[in-house]
Amino acid sequence: MNIVITGASRGIGKETALVLARSRENHILAISRTESSLLKLSGTSEFNNISYIATDLNKSLQSPESFLKQLDSHFTGIDILINNAGILINKPVTELSNSEIRLMTETHFLSPLLLIKELFSRFHRGSHIVNISSMGGFQGSSRYPGMAVYSASKAALANLTESLATEYEKESIFFNCLALGAVQTEMFEEAFPGYRAPVRADEMAEFISWFALEGSKFFNGKVLPVSVSNP
Repeated sequence: MNIVITGASRGIGKETALVLARSRENHILAISRTESSLLKLSGTSEFNNISYIATDLNKSLQSPESFLKQLDSHFTGIDILINNAGILINKPVTELSNSEIRLMTETHFLSPLLLIKELFSRFHRGSHIVNISSMGGFQGSSRYPGMAVYSASKAALANLTESLATEYEKESIFFNCLALGAVQTEMFEEAFPGYRAPVRADEMAEFISWFALEGSKFFNGKVLPVSVSNP
C-alpha cells in the first residue's frame, strides 16, 4: 500500500505512520513542516518504509508543481490518503487574529480539499481517503468556549467528506471521516492544560490504521464519532 499521511511529525499522525510501517508491504509518505522530526521518524521504521516531504501544505498547495514533483518521486499511485494535519488555537473569536482564523481554516479545510484535488489523478478504484475531523465538528456534540473556529473548520471537513463520496461514487474512490474525541497529544495538552484525555495517541493510531486499511469495506461517505469522553 502507498500511504500518504499529513501532520505526521508528532501526535496521532506520527503514531499512525509507525503502526502502518510495521508491515513491509506498506510504504508511507509522511508530510509535515518539521523536517527534523520527519527525519527522526523515517529512521525508526524497521523496514525502511517511511519517507517524507517537509513542507507547509498551506503554502505549497498554492503553487503545487514543486510539491507534486517531490511526491511523484516517491509514489506513482496512492492507495490511502490520511488528512490528519491540525492546529488548535483555543481563544474566543473576538480574540483571534485574522491570520489565526485563516490558519485554522486553511489547515483543516482548504488544504485537505486542495490536496485531494491535486492528488486525484493518482488515486484509483479502491483508494481510500480518510479525513481526520473532531467531535467538535460533529453535529449535535458538545460545544466549548474558545473552540468556535476550530470546530467549524473541522465540521467543514466532515461535510466535504460526505459530498466527495457522492461525487466520486462511480469511480469507486472511498471517502470517510473520523471525528476524534479527546486524545492525549501535544496539541491537546497545549489547548487543554491539566486535562487528561482517556486515549493515548498510539492507541488511537491503532484504530486509524485499521480503519484506513479496512474501513472502506464497510463505510463510504460516513462521518464516524470516535470518542469515549466529553470532550
